[in-house]
Amino acid sequence: MSTEHQDPAAANPATETFVAHRNLLFTVAYEMLGSAADAEDVLQETWLRWATVDLDAVRDRRAYLVRITTRQALTRLRTLGRRKESYVGSWLPEPLLTSPDVAEDVELADSVSMAMLLVLETLAPTERAVFVLRDVFDLGYDEIAEAVDRSPAAVRQIAHRARAHVAARRPRGIVSPAETRNALDAFRRAVETGDLQGLLDILAPDVVLVGDGGGVKQAVLRPIVGADKVARVLTAGLGRVAAAASLQSVQVNGHPALILRLDGELDSVVAVRIDQGLVTGLYAVRNPQKLSHMERETALQR
Repeated sequence: MSTEHQDPAAANPATETFVAHRNLLFTVAYEMLGSAADAEDVLQETWLRWATVDLDAVRDRRAYLVRITTRQALTRLRTLGRRKESYVGSWLPEPLLTSPDVAEDVELADSVSMAMLLVLETLAPTERAVFVLRDVFDLGYDEIAEAVDRSPAAVRQIAHRARAHVAARRPRGIVSPAETRNALDAFRRAVETGDLQGLLDILAPDVVLVGDGGGVKQAVLRPIVGADKVARVLTAGLGRVAAAASLQSVQVNGHPALILRLDGELDSVVAVRIDQGLVTGLYAVRNPQKLSHMERETALQR
């Protein structure tokens, strides 16, 4: 039989399957690592292993790929932990420019928000893997057990413990996109005009500002807490660069956020956490190595 017009992907079932699930696998790795660059590396390692698998012996290809990805991500997560210990200043997840369809999947958007990824940072590696696979991707306990090399009973216990840990720390409730946009617009107007009182009106009394310059760009080295302190740091910092600065509203990790450009060049990404109409968290990423995924949209998928 002639194969002259055969689709190359169809001719290679391993490639076809990997491409079909690539966005899902990236999302799993990113939620476990908080780093797009490391997630891409995990996908490369996953492909190298997948390419050697006997597909005839694989009952569920999606589950098998997720299992490989999870194991690779767990290995990298432990390495990443050591890297973070020597990181200069606060470490923040790598922001992703996302498309509107990510925001439309409320649960997915919630799981990849900066605030949620920071909560996941407080879990042990295996707890994080179990929570992500169970609560975000709805995998069965048996599948997760194979991925993390634990018994299904142990996985149930880990999931219960991780869920309680996350529930105590996660944002207090899912905020509507309109509420987030309104709060962000008010914040942006106050920042652009240097309106200190306007800033104080939109910031929660216990608001936290976290900056990540990675030792490359200037940023607050420790979190700043309290509306008055945060407002003064923001107005002073932006006041110095006002002539060259412009703020742009974008979708970052499934939520409205701001990009700060200086003389047209991307300088910072500011993600926000909104609770009850007030800004409770500001996450400003300035480390240039973490801004490469802000030039084009990243596809995320459950």
